Amino acid sequence: METEITLKKTKKDKLFDAILYFFIYAFLGWVLETIYAIFIHGHFVKRGFLYGPICPIYGFGAVILILSTKKLYKRPFLKFVIATGAFTIFEYIVSFLLEILFDIKLWDYSNDFLNIQGRVSILYSIVWGVIGVLLLEKLHPWIQDKVQTLTGKIARNIEPIIVITLVIILLVDTVLSSIKYLNM
Repeated sequence: METEITLKKTKKDKLFDAILYFFIYAFLGWVLETIYAIFIHGHFVKRGFLYGPICPIYGFGAVILILSTKKLYKRPFLKFVIATGAFTIFEYIVSFLLEILFDIKLWDYSNDFLNIQGRVSILYSIVWGVIGVLLLEKLHPWIQDKVQTLTGKIARNIEPIIVITLVIILLVDTVLSSIKYLNM
């Protein structure tokens, strides 16, 4: 059944799915960060760059991982290696860009063993690899099924409206957040 759905999907459908996955994983990343911060600090701490409840680094990371490992069925170790490398490189680049563009550090691994400029560390790289495998092997198949079921139930002309609305909200949030950090 899933093969039939996949074969019938247009490039636009696949793009809309990728955008929906981005928002789902960006939100789940924000939830993960928030729970982690509550555990570490004992209270709610606003996480991420944006005003809204999403961390785009998780959304982009998940979509990059999903797209880059599509053909790696039943190869969890290779998925781990790719996830570890991709997330580490991506985390380093995002940290570097945030510091260059906005003079902010949203995370700092300087005190961690085997860190690179406090931007990435071996411990978190391994954690990202494990999370990547869990995402690809367990979470994404379930979310993919739910997204396919949901998008199959809504009219074909509604999905683009939902996706475009989410993208516009993200763009507005990004602009407003950027202004906030540039004025600090």
